[in-house]
Amino acid sequence: MSSPVKLLLVEDDPNLGGLLADYLRAKGFLVDLRTDGQQGWLAFSQNTYDLLILDVMMPLKDGFTLAREIRAKDALVPIVFLTAKSMKQDTLEGFKAGADDYLTKPFSMEELMLRTTAVLRRTRGVEPKVVEPDEYQLGESRFIPRKQVLHTPAGERKLTTKEAELLRLLCAHRNDVLERALALREVWGSESYFNGRSMDVYIAKLRKYLREDPSVEIINVHGKGFRLIAPDGQ
Repeated sequence: MSSPVKLLLVEDDPNLGGLLADYLRAKGFLVDLRTDGQQGWLAFSQNTYDLLILDVMMPLKDGFTLAREIRAKDALVPIVFLTAKSMKQDTLEGFKAGADDYLTKPFSMEELMLRTTAVLRRTRGVEPKVVEPDEYQLGESRFIPRKQVLHTPAGERKLTTKEAELLRLLCAHRNDVLERALALREVWGSESYFNGRSMDVYIAKLRKYLREDPSVEIINVHGKGFRLIAPDGQ
């Protein structure tokens, strides 16, 4: 597809909505974020979208109601629901309202990306092109993934392939959890015990490289994985 895929994301939780929007933008999507059903309807009425991602439990107008109103106007635009509900009748109600897919919270960013791609492929024949940013700004540091180079206040460092791949995943999930299993599959190809120990060594190396900037930190999230905490650079 020559032009980026345009998404409407309607999520009333500002933290989750911001994280999802940032992640999808980092993957090359154009994202409009709205925080309630009425704002979502107004955005849909004024723009054309390739996909809608709608939270179910929202103020002013819930996701099911919004989807029914959208379906009365457009029977084809793909809709993915996000919900904390997991009961079978709620899932059935979502599909009756016009859903093409349904994610129950909590879900991983990887699952959202895979399901979004699958829905677009199935409904529009579109394979979204994932865009890798030319660089990631992490506080006072810059990471250039294609060159595997990290610029920090201490100077320039050429990273190994695994260091660069792991840092790229952390950057793509910045301020969110990078699941341990996902990192192992993406960088090492399997979730074996020995690969897990190796990844811990690489995480320690990345912490050492970034330690000159106190605003940047890689923390362990017990039982889940890692979180790269970093502000945008100036």
